[in-house]
Amino acid sequence: MPAPVRIRFAPSPTGFLHLGGARTALFAWAYARHFQGTFVLRIEDTDRERSTQVATQAILDSMAWLGLDYDEGPFYQMERMPRYREVVADMLARGLAYRCYMSTEELDALREAQMARGEKPRYDGRWRPENAAGKAPPAGVVPVIRFRNPDSGTVAWDDRVKGRIEFANTELDDLVIARPDGTPTYNFCVVVDDIDMRITHVIRGDDHVNNTPRQINIFRALGYEPPVFAHVPTVLGEDGQKLSKRHGAVSVTEYDVAGYLPEAMINFLARLGWAHGNDEVFSPQEFCDWFDLDAISPSPSRFNTDKLRWLNQEHMKRLPSEELGWRLLPFLEKEGLDVATGPTPGAVAELFRERVATLIEMAQAARFFYTDITPDAALVAEQIQPANRAALDELHKVFETLPWNRESLNAALKNAAQRHGLKPPQIMMPIRALVAGTLSTPAIDAVLTLLGREKTRARMQRPGSEVVD
Repeated sequence: MPAPVRIRFAPSPTGFLHLGGARTALFAWAYARHFQGTFVLRIEDTDRERSTQVATQAILDSMAWLGLDYDEGPFYQMERMPRYREVVADMLARGLAYRCYMSTEELDALREAQMARGEKPRYDGRWRPENAAGKAPPAGVVPVIRFRNPDSGTVAWDDRVKGRIEFANTELDDLVIARPDGTPTYNFCVVVDDIDMRITHVIRGDDHVNNTPRQINIFRALGYEPPVFAHVPTVLGEDGQKLSKRHGAVSVTEYDVAGYLPEAMINFLARLGWAHGNDEVFSPQEFCDWFDLDAISPSPSRFNTDKLRWLNQEHMKRLPSEELGWRLLPFLEKEGLDVATGPTPGAVAELFRERVATLIEMAQAARFFYTDITPDAALVAEQIQPANRAALDELHKVFETLPWNRESLNAALKNAAQRHGLKPPQIMMPIRALVAGTLSTPAIDAVLTLLGREKTRARMQRPGSEVVD
């Protein structure tokens, strides 16, 4: 029986969590959930110059917004330094690693000479014990610790996304696993962590492919088989170039601020390189139910703003009105609107969900319900003509006693147009201009129903409208 799935997401807190990292986290989380496994969060913060608490919190906030709950962690590598030193000492004692006294200047000179000869630059093993026998360490040089990589053969793995990958060990030099100050390096820490945390599967970006053979050799030197690897391709911008800020490489939390639903973002991220038949719109639970590594495409995927906006609207349509209204509420408040002065957010959400793509757009479109607006004078003058002034005046009077519901309002609007020999838009458009300040609104009978009798009649009496009792 195979071991229970244990999978980790291990970001470095040197910046925000962008879409590529969020997709990696999503795939790892979904794989754990699909197989009832364990999702581990590990913060790889050994880059002391660039790691920040602000970036760490941004990662945690992004995962919380997306709903990517973890079962263990977060674990911080900087808190595990004693463990790393213990393993380094053990490797030195067992001959799996050695002290290298080569200076930076010597290493640079070696690489320049190798490149001049057309060779791949690599450390030449000069401080391996068999090569340094009888050679005294230079005075004043604090050594690094290098892992003794195998001299021959190949290191290979069956990648769950990219297929069979092989490296010749002659292409890999002896990796530094601890710096002169004793700080362990990334590739070493990753292996120790994955062993201690019993990680069975690793999903990560394909920029790590060159790290994997080095890590596999360390795993095996320590007596452990490596986990299953799945290297997912990068996410490109809409222009096919590396994703940058101008086409989506911003913090995941910015999509929250911009009015996107986390369900839609999960749906969007999932479809960046993964597919389930012809299914386009699905819930996080459906994604977990369907997800497997075999369906990940080995080709890069492209960010598409239009697709994200479409998915967000589809997910807004799926939510119950009251739930969508609850999501809308903070965006109305950010617009400075007093929700108590107008319809419930749920009613507004129901009215606009078919017309806008984000919650910010919904809140902005609904401003006229909660605050007085001043329509453009030219718009009012354009819409209110001698031909329809009498009809509008009549409606203003009718609205004083009319039962205030969509059916009655719709009938009154159509009857007024018919009695005055007008087409319905000749009545409905000027009312839109007067009550909402725009000609682009949902059905006017629905708008008036939510706006209420008093506000409707008051706005129909705006200066210049010439609609009077």
